[in-house]
Amino acid sequence: MPVVHKNALKAARQSEKRRLRNRAVQAGVKNIIKTLQGAIEKKKTEDVAALLREAQKALAGAASKGVLHRKTASRKISRLTVQVQKLAAK
Repeated sequence: MPVVHKNALKAARQSEKRRLRNRAVQAGVKNIIKTLQGAIEKKKTEDVAALLREAQKALAGAASKGVLHRKTASRKISRLTVQVQKLAAK
């Protein structure tokens, strides 16, 4: 049986903890975005503004935690904002 260093075991524990946290954050962001896009498709203009703010906050939080790259988060926020503005213009 190979010798396993204590720091390798600790690194594995930390890695698993981070992976689970990252997945939870990613799932939350995806759910918020799906809810927003559903509201956009159904043209619920009163709900869309609040959902957009929530999506922006979730994406910015994910970027600050390193779950998403900051430019990826910025791009997603930008595209969602454009969709909401198109809906508001109609």
